[in-house]
Amino acid sequence: MQNSQISHDIFKGSELENTVDKILNNNNIEINDLIYLLKTPEIQRLGLIGNSLREHLYGKQVSFINNIILNYTNVCVTYCKFCAFYRPPGHEESYTVSKEEIIERIVFAKNNYDIKQVLFQGGHNPKLNTEYFEDIFNTIRSKCPDVAIHGLSASEIDMIARVDRSSPREVLERLHIAGLESLPGAGAEILVDEVKEIISPLKISSQTWLEIMETAHKIGIKSSATMMYGTVETIEQRARHIIKIAELQKKTRGFMAFIPWSFEPNKTEIQEIGTVQYAMGGFELLKMISVSRVVFNGLIDHLQSSWLTNGIGMAQLAIFHGSDDFGGTLIGEEVVSATGARSTELLAKNIINAIKSMGFIPVERNNNYDLLKTY
Repeated sequence: MQNSQISHDIFKGSELENTVDKILNNNNIEINDLIYLLKTPEIQRLGLIGNSLREHLYGKQVSFINNIILNYTNVCVTYCKFCAFYRPPGHEESYTVSKEEIIERIVFAKNNYDIKQVLFQGGHNPKLNTEYFEDIFNTIRSKCPDVAIHGLSASEIDMIARVDRSSPREVLERLHIAGLESLPGAGAEILVDEVKEIISPLKISSQTWLEIMETAHKIGIKSSATMMYGTVETIEQRARHIIKIAELQKKTRGFMAFIPWSFEPNKTEIQEIGTVQYAMGGFELLKMISVSRVVFNGLIDHLQSSWLTNGIGMAQLAIFHGSDDFGGTLIGEEVVSATGARSTELLAKNIINAIKSMGFIPVERNNNYDLLKTY
C-alpha cells in the first residue's frame, strides 16, 4: 500500500488529510504543516493514520527489550530544574556506584532475567573521566559479551570530555572501542536554546547535542532520539525540535528510534516554583506518537511508546496511534522513580501480557532492533 493510499482509505478531502499526504509524499517537513498537526484536536483521525503506517511496516508485531537501567551516579553539576534525581557534589544523598557493584548487578540481571542491554546513564559528575568508563565497559564486555551497552547521553559525553580536557569525538572513539554500542537520546529535552535557558541553563546547547550525535553516527555509534515535552516550550518549539531531528537523520541515518515522553513535574524545581504543576497527560502523548509516525515515516524506523513515563495503559493505547516498540523492562531505574510518580520496574512477562491483551504479538528484540523471539 502506498503512503498516500493509507490516509485516503481513512478519510477524504480534509485539511488534515492534505497535510498528512503532503508530508508523506514529498519527504519534506514544513514548520507550518507540523505546527498544524501538533495543534489539531483530531487525535482519532491522526491515530488511524499512525496505526495504518505502523501496521504497514510491522503488522501485528510489537517489540520490547529485556534490559536494566544502571544509574551509575546521581552526582550532577548541571542542576536541571526538571530533575528530581540529581544531588550536588558532597550532598549526603549523593552516590557513585563502584565498578564491582556495577558488574555484580549486570551479571545478576543476565543470569536471572537474560537481559540483552544495559542502559547506562547518570549525572554529570566532574570526578569521572574517560578511563573510569573504559574500565567499566571493558569489564562488562568481558563478563557479559552479549549484553549491549546503550549508554551515556550527549551531555554526559560532553562532561567527560571537559573533565579530560579532550574532545567529544575522542571520548566517543575510546568508549566505542571499550564496548559502547549506542547512545540514548537524553539531554535533548527540547532542542531550542530559549527553552534550555529556562529549564537546564548549565547543560549543553541544542547545537552541541546535535553535533555530538552526528559525530557518534559518523564513527559507527547508533543512537535514539528523544523529546521531553510539557515544560515551558511552545507548540512551535516542539515542531522545531522534530525538524532538527529529521534533518540530522537525513544526513546520517544514525537514529534507530524516536521516543517522545511527557515531563513529570512531581518533586522537581519546576513544580516547586510554580512553572509547571501537572504532566501533560494522554491526549498530547497520543497526538505526539501519531504525528511522529507521520513525520518520521521512511526516516526513523522505530517509535517507542515509553511506558516508563506515561504508564502501561497509555503505552498500550500508543500502539494504536503508531508506536511499534514498548521499550524495556528497566529493572533498577532511579531517575523517574525519584519523582514518586509511578513504579518504574516491569518484568518481561508483564510487557508480554500487556501487548497480548491488546491483540498484538510480542517480539523480543536486541539493542539494534533485531528480532530474537516471538511470544
